[in-house]
Amino acid sequence: MQGVVIKSTGSWYTVLSEGNIIECRIKGVFRIKDIKTTNPIAVGDNVDFEMEADGRGVIHAIGDRKNYIIRKSINLSKQSHILAANVDQAMLVVTLAFPRTSAGFIDRFLLTAEAYQIPTKIIFNKVDLFQGDESLMKELNSFIAVYEKIGYACYKVSATEKTDIDKLLNLTKDKTTLIAGHSGVGKSTLVNAMDSNLDLKVGEISDAHNKGKHTTTFAEMHPLTYGGFIIDTPGIKELGLVDMEKEEIGNYFVEMQAIKNECKFNNCIHLNEPKCAVIAAVEKGEIAISRYTSYVGIINGEELDVTNYE
Repeated sequence: MQGVVIKSTGSWYTVLSEGNIIECRIKGVFRIKDIKTTNPIAVGDNVDFEMEADGRGVIHAIGDRKNYIIRKSINLSKQSHILAANVDQAMLVVTLAFPRTSAGFIDRFLLTAEAYQIPTKIIFNKVDLFQGDESLMKELNSFIAVYEKIGYACYKVSATEKTDIDKLLNLTKDKTTLIAGHSGVGKSTLVNAMDSNLDLKVGEISDAHNKGKHTTTFAEMHPLTYGGFIIDTPGIKELGLVDMEKEEIGNYFVEMQAIKNECKFNNCIHLNEPKCAVIAAVEKGEIAISRYTSYVGIINGEELDVTNYE
């Protein structure tokens, strides 16, 4: 039998097969293979399984993945964890306040998504909280201008007020969409607003520290009543760049990739090389300084400050 994994709790996998939900485990062979990730099977994987007498299944094969997206394992820093596989697109939910998502985090996610060929839309949530605050609204529009200029579609929404949620319905219809972001940015509230039949658990923001609390423990795929699937993920504290050399990183900053051939040296990494087209573009204001700062931080192996997130 065949199906798609819609939930993984580490040892058991919930599989959707021809409208039926079947709890499955995996054959021991997956555990002894040279698996470089903490989870050999991920949400979104297409699997082959056999039914057992107790009504549960045993997964014995995984289909080829068209793509996947990963982050560093929280507990095992030398390993990676697959967030989801076989997705059509990602929606990165961010907030500039209550709590704040840094440009560095946004850029790291976009870099990772580009590397794994996953188109990404940026969803700026909680815009209702910006009303009457001109400085926050100006900053929001400046953020959006940076990302729209380099080709990323941006949406301003309010999950609680259901402002412009209809745009996201059109965006996600009949597609498999990964929804990601820090804890506290309103991912679950947003999904509930998009499909009233879903009732994902919604967390709270700590008044003392203005930081998010995890409400989603495992990634889970939810069928949408209007067509398609959405994959809800745990709040991401950090994104580790896996199997990526310094020379590759600029390839996944789309504005740098577009002009890298204009650099004098083929192996230019855009730090202090002479006649670097990227540095020249930054100096001319053609590449946003925030993006270049993120790039340099990644090249230098700097860790993001994620102390505002549990």
